[in-house]
Amino acid sequence: MSVEFTFNIKKIPFNEDYTPSDSTRLTTNFANLARGEHRQENLRNVLRMIDNRFNSLAHWDNPNGDRYSVGVDIISAEMTIKSEGKNECFPLIEVLNTSIFDRKDDKRIPGIVGNNFSSYVRDYDFSVLLLNHNKDLSEFRTPERFGDLHGNLFKCFINSECYKAHFRKMPVICLSVSSNRTYYRTRNHHPVLGVEYEQREFSLTDQYFGKMGMKVRYFMPENASAPLAFYFFGDLLSDYSNMELISTISTMESFQKIYRPEIYNSNSPAADCYQPSLKHQDHSVTRIVYDREERSQLAIAQGRFTEESFIKPYQDVLEQWSAQYSV
Repeated sequence: MSVEFTFNIKKIPFNEDYTPSDSTRLTTNFANLARGEHRQENLRNVLRMIDNRFNSLAHWDNPNGDRYSVGVDIISAEMTIKSEGKNECFPLIEVLNTSIFDRKDDKRIPGIVGNNFSSYVRDYDFSVLLLNHNKDLSEFRTPERFGDLHGNLFKCFINSECYKAHFRKMPVICLSVSSNRTYYRTRNHHPVLGVEYEQREFSLTDQYFGKMGMKVRYFMPENASAPLAFYFFGDLLSDYSNMELISTISTMESFQKIYRPEIYNSNSPAADCYQPSLKHQDHSVTRIVYDREERSQLAIAQGRFTEESFIKPYQDVLEQWSAQYSV
């Protein structure tokens, strides 16, 4: 049984008028913020946070701290599966694409694609497959070939003509560090990314992104509370400009302050030897309404949707394709 994948990309501006589409993965940070009675206020506040953080980092030739504004587009990648004479479409991933508007020079500067990372198959892997696999085990284990299919689907997408037609550089994903690992401050300091941290053992998320072909480094930008995890291809420090990196930091640090204030809105910065904790009490909360418990429940629901509509119907052909896939 043969299978062929083709991809299609849709772009939606993330602004104060944003409303999640029916196909949007509702567990994403931006979709969660854009629902409920406070939706427009939430969106205005997070966009203001992003702009303020960008200007604080891009402070040169910016005496009033208002030279730049960050534009954010939600990029939805759909995959069409062609198998046995049938064509079926399935939502694959959602990421963000940033751009920077320079008010002084009246021009728009390209940012970075990636930033946030949302995936239906990832929901299935972590919220269905992993939970079921460990249900009756006394010691946590990952299933055999855990993350292989998702990683190969992602690599297939970013190497597709569709991706190359829309984006000039490879993606950079910026996520929270793991609360299950300890991070150690190094002497390495980047002018934009800040001080680098290292750890001695990759987290499950690090390993999962490794299956996607991505490397990881951890940096804590100036005036931040905690390091961020940057997943990338190639060379993070030389492949991207300072402005591109600042657009990612300002966007994702703002989301993390809302999503994980115990870590990213802590009232004291990470120490030289640092273990993040979601139980940390000495933190501030933003004025933005966010439902973390609902987000977790939606991840399970959408993982089950993926299982029923994608994994089970195509399991044999997907496993065969993934085992033979090479970039």
